[in-house]
Amino acid sequence: MTWTIDAGHSHIQFSARHMMIAKVRGRFQTFTGNVEFDEQNPANSSVNVEIEVASIDTRDEKRDGHLTSPDFLDAANYPSMTFVSKRIEMVNATHAKIIGDLTMRGVTREVTLDTEYNGQAKSPWGTTSAGFAASTKINRKDWGLTWNVALETGGVLVGEEITIEIELEMVKMVLEEAAGVAA
Repeated sequence: MTWTIDAGHSHIQFSARHMMIAKVRGRFQTFTGNVEFDEQNPANSSVNVEIEVASIDTRDEKRDGHLTSPDFLDAANYPSMTFVSKRIEMVNATHAKIIGDLTMRGVTREVTLDTEYNGQAKSPWGTTSAGFAASTKINRKDWGLTWNVALETGGVLVGEEITIEIELEMVKMVLEEAAGVAA
């Protein structure tokens, strides 16, 4: 069954060390995707997400501009990044490892999302939603994001390790909607 991301109730966030002493946090405001969620056998599910790079928001316009420049994500040449699952390994009934390809800046690397299934609920409008939380850590240099500045006191301006945290609320597509999408 196809489920789509409810972007109004979902978040894709990240954090990185700044000057080795603090964390800078940001998020992407625009993303789309779907999950083919096999409720009977979740390991048979699949995930496909596309994130608009220019929608980055770190609460600092100057920093956002630098992050979308060729020094980092190069939004002009690579306007989106994607995650496409390759397999799902169930840990228990509510936890799984989703292994897939993360592509950003034209570079594709395999990542593992530690994922928690938070259950389902029916909305007052008759739709069914499912909730998921996922996280991973990546080294930004693996995707060619190597820009940095050495600090006088030692260390660097931007840490290499990026923590990614995802909260997704997915909405089950009803048959009429699915038929309309296929038409």
